[in-house]
Amino acid sequence: MTPAILICDDSNLARKQLARILPQEWQPTIFFAGHGADALATLKRQAIDWLFLDLNMPVMDGYQVLTELQKLQLPVRVIVVSGDIQPEAYERVMAMGALTFLKKPVSAAELSVFLQTTEPEKPQGNLQRRQHKLPEVVQLDAELRDIFQEVANVAMGQAGDLLARLLNVFVKLPIPNVNLIEVSELTMALASIDPESKTSAICQGFIGSGVAGEALLILTDSSFQDIARLLNYHGELNSAVELELLMDVSNILIGAVLKGIAEQVDMSFSQGHPVVLGQHAPITELIKANSKRWRTTLTIELSYGIESFNINCDLLLLFTEDSLKTLRYKLAFLMDEA
Repeated sequence: MTPAILICDDSNLARKQLARILPQEWQPTIFFAGHGADALATLKRQAIDWLFLDLNMPVMDGYQVLTELQKLQLPVRVIVVSGDIQPEAYERVMAMGALTFLKKPVSAAELSVFLQTTEPEKPQGNLQRRQHKLPEVVQLDAELRDIFQEVANVAMGQAGDLLARLLNVFVKLPIPNVNLIEVSELTMALASIDPESKTSAICQGFIGSGVAGEALLILTDSSFQDIARLLNYHGELNSAVELELLMDVSNILIGAVLKGIAEQVDMSFSQGHPVVLGQHAPITELIKANSKRWRTTLTIELSYGIESFNINCDLLLLFTEDSLKTLRYKLAFLMDEA
């Protein structure tokens, strides 16, 4: 009997990549879901043997799906596939009934070893692959945005894992926001930040083969006290100390995110010296004072929070308009392989 497979991920790219490396004979019975609620609807009307479940999704995330599955007691084997690779994320999903936790992007060899160990059924079937081509005109259509978002999601997860291990905390990772925006719209991109709250920011340039941009890290001033506590700093918090703490956080997150993106698009980035954009100022003032630095840009916003702590920071990757063409061709290989 052919096993029925459900792949639940909000990224179209991630769904296709995973489907491609599943056994050929499983292909006719693969179903897809774009979020947790969609997956549960499928599970209620269709007998599913294997559920490949992402964690960070809109509408209903992977944790919520696992909670509902515990209530429903459905006979489905769950494999979590996520870019959120923090130790606590692993512990949580395993405690909620997942069989295993696979890191994005999943390697065919790793998946094959796991499936052989669990001895799934392997009936006959045919694999049909479709070649995907990105549009010739450089633009941020739905497909291209989906690719950027998935690449950013994996990189964000790697950075969150590093932060979680260093600080022994659980890092909250929302879905990345990807947009092609004007500089005047940067403040709107940071809508999660209270425009009246005080913030501090650092900007660090980066450059690769045909790709350049700047990483902008913004930290609310209310976060410094808890950051100092996590880093075991017990002295007085003045501007100099806060700047040092800001530098420490930016070094961790910016470096890890750029490394994660570079590995996926097969290039390396050189990073410039960090520049302080301002301290203890509303976000609107920081953006306005530095608006001449940026033009129309591809912006990837990654928002980090730490559970049980009042720590929130936003990391924006601002790619130059000229970088889009190179990135498009780099990412086209991901779609061709999916």
